[in-house]
Amino acid sequence: MTRLSDLFDVHGQSPWIDNIRRDWLNDGTLARLVAEGVRGVTSNPSIFAKALSSSNAYDAAIREAEAPDAESLFETLAVRDVQDACDVLAAVYRASQDDVLGARRRHGDGYVSLEVSPHLAHDTEGTIAAALRLWASVDRANAMIKIPATPEGLPAITEVLSHGVNVNVTLIFSVDRYADVISAWAEGLIKAAEAGYDLRAIASVASFFVSRVDSAVDALLAPDDPRRGHVANAQVALAYETFLRLSAQVSVTALLAAGAQIQRPLWASTSTKNPHYDELLYVEALVAPETVNTMPDATLAAAQAHGQFADSMLANERERHSALRLLDDLAPEVDLGALTARLEREGVAAFVSSYDEVLATVAATRLRVAGS
Repeated sequence: MTRLSDLFDVHGQSPWIDNIRRDWLNDGTLARLVAEGVRGVTSNPSIFAKALSSSNAYDAAIREAEAPDAESLFETLAVRDVQDACDVLAAVYRASQDDVLGARRRHGDGYVSLEVSPHLAHDTEGTIAAALRLWASVDRANAMIKIPATPEGLPAITEVLSHGVNVNVTLIFSVDRYADVISAWAEGLIKAAEAGYDLRAIASVASFFVSRVDSAVDALLAPDDPRRGHVANAQVALAYETFLRLSAQVSVTALLAAGAQIQRPLWASTSTKNPHYDELLYVEALVAPETVNTMPDATLAAAQAHGQFADSMLANERERHSALRLLDDLAPEVDLGALTARLEREGVAAFVSSYDEVLATVAATRLRVAGS
């Protein structure tokens, strides 16, 4: 048993990896990681741009593609990557679906996420259309479409779920917005049931961003302030309390009784940005049942090498409540509501910038391949 498989089998948390690369699909790296316990894949345009610029693994596909522009070409390449990654994770998906159907677990695994264009983050109808188109293009039951948790994204989440589409809700920075996401999810499943979809087959995760909160809070505190490096995990504790509380509401328990999968909180952005912090600061403390942690390569490798998961703050009710008290002790230096609203705006802007970067990289690579 590896540490990653132990994380799931013993502690109930699913380790996912925040990376997808064509060379990993070609050389078996992703298959090896899955064998070691990885149970899902997330990605974003920035990761794709890095993979595209650091290898020639996409050259053949670019040469063969008949896409009319850079965005269409990027989508063609990304869809193929997600399809192949879904196939690598198919056995995990099937086994976990058996657990769902057998009522042994309230969620499945084996999912691979593909996000809609971040340029649509404030366009509800555009997001819905793009999500449904991408879902049809990938054509895999274990794909997930990423939709940002902006005010305009919330009704899109409901509508896309109502069509039986798996949804990864991304860019959640505040607990209030997370509560809105749970409501949007529940409404979407109610509509899906009314439309005749099998709720057991519809999966969703709510991606709560972690390390960026500490980066923003730390910038407002003195270098020797003892609150530095602790606020992000305290907010996760509040998010998990929200998950437990709202999951017990009648509207949600009725869905679960009808066979729905629970929408799990997913801890994203879990690499440490401050080099003085422990590399597993946002991993070891955040282990709890029915959660996901999606980790970049280095963080995943550290968790696999020496992660200790038994004494998680999140799984211990007393420690969790102790962490919550920190959130009441941030004023006057930190207005957490204003800070997380700013992080959402900056997150959308950063994703837009990354998306434009990947389109430029795709266009440049196409020219290089054509000239070779």
